[in-house]
Amino acid sequence: MTVLSGWRIFRSLHGFNYRVWVAGAFFSNVGTWVQRTAQTWLVLTILTRHSASAVGLVMALQFGPQFLLLPWTGLAADRLNQRKLLLVTQGAMGVLALGLGLLTVAGAVRLWHVYVFALLFGSVAAFDAPVRQTFVAQLVGDEDLSNAVALNSTSFNAARMIGPAVSGVVIAGVGTGWAFLINGVSFLTVLIALALLRVADLHAIPRAARTRGGFVEGFRYVRSRPDLRVILVMLFLMGTFGLNFPIFVSTMAVGVFHAGAAEYGLLSSIMAIGTIAGALFNASLDRPAFRSLLVGAALFGIGCTLAAIAPSYGLFALVLVPIGGAALIFTNTTNSLIQLSTEPTMRGRVMALRVSVAMGGTPIGAPIVGWVADHCGPRWALGIGAAAGLGAALVALRYQCRDATAT
Repeated sequence: MTVLSGWRIFRSLHGFNYRVWVAGAFFSNVGTWVQRTAQTWLVLTILTRHSASAVGLVMALQFGPQFLLLPWTGLAADRLNQRKLLLVTQGAMGVLALGLGLLTVAGAVRLWHVYVFALLFGSVAAFDAPVRQTFVAQLVGDEDLSNAVALNSTSFNAARMIGPAVSGVVIAGVGTGWAFLINGVSFLTVLIALALLRVADLHAIPRAARTRGGFVEGFRYVRSRPDLRVILVMLFLMGTFGLNFPIFVSTMAVGVFHAGAAEYGLLSSIMAIGTIAGALFNASLDRPAFRSLLVGAALFGIGCTLAAIAPSYGLFALVLVPIGGAALIFTNTTNSLIQLSTEPTMRGRVMALRVSVAMGGTPIGAPIVGWVADHCGPRWALGIGAAAGLGAALVALRYQCRDATAT
C-alpha cells in the first residue's frame, strides 16, 4: 500500500457531482452535530438529574431501528432510485428536527418527547444510512470509492469540530431548542445538492432484481465470506460498547470535571481534530487494508484506557484526539473494505447489515454503559470502551494469524 501525496488525497473532488454533494453534506453535518450535542445536554442536565441511563436509552431508541428495520433498509438501497430515496429521508429528518426544536423553544418538551423523536429519527435514518453510503459509488465510481468515503468522513468530522462548539454557544446563549431548529434548516443544503446533481453523469450501478428471499440472500452472502464475518464481529464489539461517545464525553465533562455547556461542546470539537487526521490518513491510501482495523482498534482501546485515568479536563481533552483518530480509521476502513469487496448488486444489503451491526448494537451497549456510568462512575464506563477496542484488536489478530497459517 503506497501513500499518495498532495492533491491525490482530494482526487474525488475533481467531479462536479461529488463536489456538490460534499458541499451540501458539510453544512448539514454541522447541523447534525449541533443537534447531537444539544440533545445529550437537554437530557442530561435539563430533563433529568444527570442521568446517563436516560442518555443511553435515547441512543438505544435512535439506533435500534438500524437493526429492527434491516429486512427493508438494505433492499431499499439495492432496488430503489437512491437519489430519490435520499430526497425523502433527508427531508423527513429535517422536519423531525424542526418539530423537536419547536417543542423545546416553546418550553413544552418532556423526556418522553425526546424518546419518541429519537425513535422516529432513527427509523428514518435506518433507511438513509445504507443508501447514503452506497450512493457515493454513483458519484465517483469504484476507482475512487475508498478516497471518497474517506473524504466524506473528513467533511463529517470537520463539521464535528464546528457543530459541538456552536451548539455549546447556542445552548448557553438562547437555549437548546434553537440548536434543533438550526439542524432542521441545515437539511435544506443536502436537498439543494441532490437537486443540483447532474443525473446523466452519475455512475451506473446494477440494481438488484426483485426476487423473493432477497434479504436472506444478503445473510447467505456474508456467511460465505469469512473476511466480512470477522469485520462485522469487530464492528459489533466497537459499535456496541466502544463508540458511545455521547455517554463517555458528557458524563466525564459533567460528572467528573463539572464543566459547563461550552466546555462540554468543546470536547467533541477537540475529538474531531483526531477524526479529521484519521480521515485524511485514510484518504491518502491507495486502497484500505485489513491491518488498519487491527491498528485502529488497538489504539482506540489504549486511548480509552488513558482517558479513563486522566486526572484533569485538559489531559482528558488531549487524549480524545488519538481516540477520535483511531475510531475513524477503524470505521472508515470497515466501510471501504466491505464496499470494495462486495458485489455491486449486494452492496445495499451488506452495507445495511454493516450499519445495523455498528449502530444496532447501541440498544444493547448504551444502556449498559449508561448504567455503569451512573452506578460505578464515568471512568469505569470508559473502561468498557477500552475493553471493546482491545477485544476487537484480538479478533483481528487471531484472524490474521489463522489466515497466515492457512497460506
